[in-house]
Order: sequence, then C-alpha cells, then structure tokens
Amino acid sequence: MSVAGERPRDAPGLGPAFGPSALGTKEHWDAAYESELQIFQESEDAGEIWFGEESMIRLIRWMEKQKIPLDSSVLDIGTGNGVLLVELAKCGYTNLTGIDYSPSAIQLSQNIIEKEGLSNIKLQVKDFLTPSAELSGFQICIDKGTFDAISLNPDNAAERRKQYVKSLCTVLKMEGFFLITSCNWTKEELLNEFREGFEILEELPTPKFCFGGRIGNSVTALVFQRKN
Repeated sequence: MSVAGERPRDAPGLGPAFGPSALGTKEHWDAAYESELQIFQESEDAGEIWFGEESMIRLIRWMEKQKIPLDSSVLDIGTGNGVLLVELAKCGYTNLTGIDYSPSAIQLSQNIIEKEGLSNIKLQVKDFLTPSAELSGFQICIDKGTFDAISLNPDNAAERRKQYVKSLCTVLKMEGFFLITSCNWTKEELLNEFREGFEILEELPTPKFCFGGRIGNSVTALVFQRKN
C-alpha cells in the first residue's frame, strides 16, 4: 500500500507508480458485478462498499457542511452497486443519477434501490469516457475508485485519463464540485491530473497509518471546483 503524499517520485508529473491490471478492464467489472448480482438475488447482500462505509459518510458530511441544496443534481461516476446513491437519498437528496459501463452493475443498483423503496434515483448504462449530450449540467460529481480503475487499464491508460478529465469538464457545470476518493493517487498527483479546468478546494481527512517510520494515508479524498 503506498503512502499518500509520501511516495518517492523521479520527477513531478510522470504518472502513477503502478502498472496495468485486469482491474482496469470492463471484462473484469462485468464478471464481478454479474457475480454480485447473483449473490444479491440469492441473499439480498448488496456487496462491497468501495473504500468502506466511512468513505460515504465523509462525502455526505462534506455536502451537509457546505449546505449543498437537497435538490442539487448529483452524478455518481461508476456507481457500482449504487449504495452511495441510496445513502444520499436517505439523507434527503432528490436529484441523483448513477452511471456505470457495466449493465450488471446497473441491474444490481436497480435491484438494491427497489428493495430500499426509493424512486428518486436515475440509473444509466454509460461509459463516462464517451458521455452522451444529455449527461451534462451536474452540480456535484462523485468518484470513488472509477478514476483508479481507468488508470489501470492496459490499453493506453494515459489517454483514457485525459479523456476522463475532458468528460468531467463536459458533465460538471461551471463552479460545480468534484469529489474524488482514490487509493492509487496521492494528493499531488491528483492536483496534476486535474490541473486544467479545476481548482482544489479541500482535502478531506482519511485514515492514517504508519509504515517504516513514515505516516501517511491509505486513501486520498479531495474536493475540486470547476473553473475556466
């Protein structure tokens, strides 16, 4: 596990200290969510909460602290099982959208949302790297691990990261907020990746650990604001 903010670099802006992985492929996530969907159908187990429950609490607390209006348009990028959207809905947010490129993930999300008796969440099978025209004007965009997965894609991950930033500029309205949680990227690296069109507002507190006498964070959580 790398120490956020402490990983040695040869030079700034050279990219992450990790290589391609099956975790960066659609095939992996299709298979994973097909399995989780089957498990939910058999036991109603919603599956893994990416980065743990505290990661959802951290984001929701920030939104509440900032007094984000409950009718603000929120996009969950790579929603997976949709549990974050469920928690946002339970907190009173009413304009929620989740996208994922895996049809099984969206089906799982739909099943979980229906089980919870919620009706104010929109779900779409979409690849964020090729957003449709109607996917725009969001006031809040949230990413818990999707940028990480894209960064691990064996097929030209650097270009995919650039396209992610372009897509984010398209879907997030000016002055809107982008909340990202990552286990692969340090704060400094994320600042570099999102240097065009975004300004850092805040680093959210995340759990710390000590390894080899060095203290760091296993997860990085940042809030950006869309700027010209």
